[in-house]
Amino acid sequence: MHDLGDVRRQDWDALVIGTGVGGATLGHALARAGWRVLFLEKGRAAHRHADTLRGGYPELACAGEQTDCLRRGGRLHEAVRDGARSLIPLMGCGSGGSSALYGMAMERLFPGDFAAWPIDYATLAPYYDRAEALYGVRGGRDPLRPPAPELPPAPPLSPVAEELHTHFRHKGLHPYRLPQACDFLPGCACCQGYLCPRGCKRDAARACLEPALDEHGAVLLDECEALRIEADARRVTGVVCRRQGQDFTLRARQVILAAGALATPALLLRSASPDWPLGLANRSGLVGRHLMRHLVDLYLVFTHARTDRRQKELGLSDLYLTDGQTHGTLQSFGVLPPAALLLDDLGRELRAKLPWATPLLAPLRPLLAPLLDSLMARGVLLAAILEDLPHADNRVLPGPPLAIEYRLHTADQARLRAFRRRIRQVLRPYRFLALTQAEKNALLAHVCGTCRFGDDASTSVLDRHNRAHDLDNLWVVDASFFPTSGGTNPALTIAANALRVADTLLASESHHAPD
Repeated sequence: MHDLGDVRRQDWDALVIGTGVGGATLGHALARAGWRVLFLEKGRAAHRHADTLRGGYPELACAGEQTDCLRRGGRLHEAVRDGARSLIPLMGCGSGGSSALYGMAMERLFPGDFAAWPIDYATLAPYYDRAEALYGVRGGRDPLRPPAPELPPAPPLSPVAEELHTHFRHKGLHPYRLPQACDFLPGCACCQGYLCPRGCKRDAARACLEPALDEHGAVLLDECEALRIEADARRVTGVVCRRQGQDFTLRARQVILAAGALATPALLLRSASPDWPLGLANRSGLVGRHLMRHLVDLYLVFTHARTDRRQKELGLSDLYLTDGQTHGTLQSFGVLPPAALLLDDLGRELRAKLPWATPLLAPLRPLLAPLLDSLMARGVLLAAILEDLPHADNRVLPGPPLAIEYRLHTADQARLRAFRRRIRQVLRPYRFLALTQAEKNALLAHVCGTCRFGDDASTSVLDRHNRAHDLDNLWVVDASFFPTSGGTNPALTIAANALRVADTLLASESHHAPD
């Protein structure tokens, strides 16, 4: 059923806004249980369009204006304001959300990460098991994390990864095969940063959205933007949408927000009304606040072994807790974007900080691009992911255009310096090039925290079940709910929690699927 008139007349059980890991996972669970589920996706459903760009960065497929290419490549194509700057982060906008672009690493948080959460690790552990099975996660187990069921194996380590594994072990550390949501077809290129052309990436679209549509009767409206949410004092009464220039209102018994930790709070703040003067679900004044994005540096390590296979293979969490503070993980990064795109980023940095130097870059590009590509080919990239702390003044503003305010506080700066020192110690005596970029807001790696959950309605936006305080039928299941960011990839935790929320919804309603 794709006729808009039929969609508008249907009595939906659940309206899911966003098809990333949170929305697709929860919507799949509800549809599988017999609920009438409607997905809304602002971007395009990649599997429905013959001109979808797969197998490479869409910027390289177009000359000049790139908005349409980004849209066809499942990428965010609208600018985000950061002070006086305008940037387009490398984030997903389309079926699967940012998971369509991710490097497929799916890791559990540590028990200590839940200290500020209203639930604990034990509550989420069975949902971690289910999420790993749903997403087909393969790889090893971190010996420093709590025991968990064995995962199906991933391919053997490449010579480079094997060399680094031995190096870390000799230093008394505990490297492991990184768990990934990947089928590892022969010749798998990992496809980090762009849409997979072969179907070996287990993103939210492939694992959940498409089965929900094809097997369980769910319906998807893509290229459909939610403009605002209408509500009275206790319930959402409608969602005002725009598709192909037409505005209309959709209704459902339950409304699930999963548009991402930037778009979700922006939509709530745009939905102010007499009952909700500060924005929907915002009696605490915290919607959009406590923005976290992880602090990520890259290290190009020049190993003795050489290989053409540069994928995500190794994880190392020995640095996770240092001097009683959470730091983060070191893991394989995969392949950097081509030199041409790196030089584009450098050009933007020059224009912002040293505009007088911008003309100097153009004549050097033909020389710099092959030099950069050659340098990257000689080493292997590792990513250092540091937890950033939740500060209320780091926030999302609804716009238009949507904007962020984010700065590193003194405590984050000190932890970042300490983490960098530890990374250098771990990598020695290898030669390496530190590509420090954690301070750059353009790198919104793992945005979270902007609609935090908790038991106290004065200090949180959602309750422990991810339902908005004081609203009976509004739920948020993207990474907005994180009270703290942890120090590793959030995708598995988002998926596990979405399954937990689905169980809550299914158990709390006396709903029976029609015969």
